[in-house]
Amino acid sequence: MLSIKTHIKETIKLAIPVSVGQIGHIMMGVVDSLMVGRVGTVPLAASALVNGLFFLILVLGIGMTMAITPLVAISKGAKNDDECGMILRQALLVNVVFAILLLFLIYFGADFLQYLDQPKEVVIEAKSYMKVLAFSVIPFLVFQVYRQFLEGISVVKPAMIIAVLANFFNAFSNWCLIFGNLGFEAMGLYGAGISTFLTRTLMAAVLMYYVITSSKYKIYNPTLKYKSINRKVIKKVVAIGLPSGLQYFLEVGAFSFSAIMIGWIGAVPLAAHQIAINLASVTYMIVLGISAAGTIRVGTALGQKSKEGVRTAGFSSLLLAAGLMFCFAIIFILFRAHLPYLYVNEIDVIELASSLLVVAALFQLFDGLQATAIGILRGLTDVKIPLLISFAAYWMLGVPAGYLLAFVFDYGTVGIWLGFLVGLASVAILLSLRFNHLTKEKLIY
Repeated sequence: MLSIKTHIKETIKLAIPVSVGQIGHIMMGVVDSLMVGRVGTVPLAASALVNGLFFLILVLGIGMTMAITPLVAISKGAKNDDECGMILRQALLVNVVFAILLLFLIYFGADFLQYLDQPKEVVIEAKSYMKVLAFSVIPFLVFQVYRQFLEGISVVKPAMIIAVLANFFNAFSNWCLIFGNLGFEAMGLYGAGISTFLTRTLMAAVLMYYVITSSKYKIYNPTLKYKSINRKVIKKVVAIGLPSGLQYFLEVGAFSFSAIMIGWIGAVPLAAHQIAINLASVTYMIVLGISAAGTIRVGTALGQKSKEGVRTAGFSSLLLAAGLMFCFAIIFILFRAHLPYLYVNEIDVIELASSLLVVAALFQLFDGLQATAIGILRGLTDVKIPLLISFAAYWMLGVPAGYLLAFVFDYGTVGIWLGFLVGLASVAILLSLRFNHLTKEKLIY
């Protein structure tokens, strides 16, 4: 048996490329905002409005693709290579159909932006941007399908490299289409949407071509040659993917609704919240790499029918996440008065953001644990009970607690953030206990 130290090393080797790839995706959004911001305030506001709504829907698709990693990892662990390729093909079919459904939802949902009580000029720009962005869902999910397949067989660097390099193509196409360089028409925000679609299409095409043509993966037969539609595998993909997507939707939705509640308090609290949540999001992106690595290693050990391997892989991932987030928590506390200056110079915003970073430091630990616990439970293909736990923790505990503390007990924005802490702590503790219960009692072997 591998020691916990060895498990942690192997988890880190998988986690770092995944985390870098996640940051690569985030950086594309950052570059878009920086370049669109040069066009004007209205396009930037429209971009912020659409990207928030777009991501809320996109997480449903991301969740659907995440079913692939544990299923492939289990088959890989059981040395059933042909089944890995078959899962890839069936999952690709499921996710393309699902992507088309999301495309229609986003495209026609753009017509309802006018009912969100936003400035008319913002809605006009947002509507066309959201409609062109809708078409990028298909290549995005295709990329995710092949990325999750590779993660399932413990290959994580190709997707990372593509995600990082895609930033250069995205910036160049933004430069051409937003500002009208090299003979192109200056299209502003709409041009940024086209650039996003082109970038995601290129990413999907490159990763798809790499997997299909590389000799490294021939043993899995990852081609598009469908022998039949395997309803059993499709049911597994949907049974794991849909609850995973809904779980992310509930989590993102709870944080989005909390931001709306903070908006009821005022502009300064909302600005302070944006600073603190942005900093916390960076650390969350990093811990998602550990979560993905945990899924891979737990799934592989499960395929090998190794109880000790499953438990050691899972708990070493939790230990690594806790240690990393503890370090980030210390940084947040020590530099709470300095980090907000990276964003603004307004004293009242900085003071409130500093207070929020203390709360953020506390929930860093639980945020890391809950994200990783979700990952290792997904490695066991256990997603339905975690979905119910997430709903109860975020919407029956976290959001109501935040509302009470903010508006009944007059803790304001800090009260809403303490609600975050209640929700995240509940999810982290309950999911960790569930992993221990399932693996200790031999319920999954």
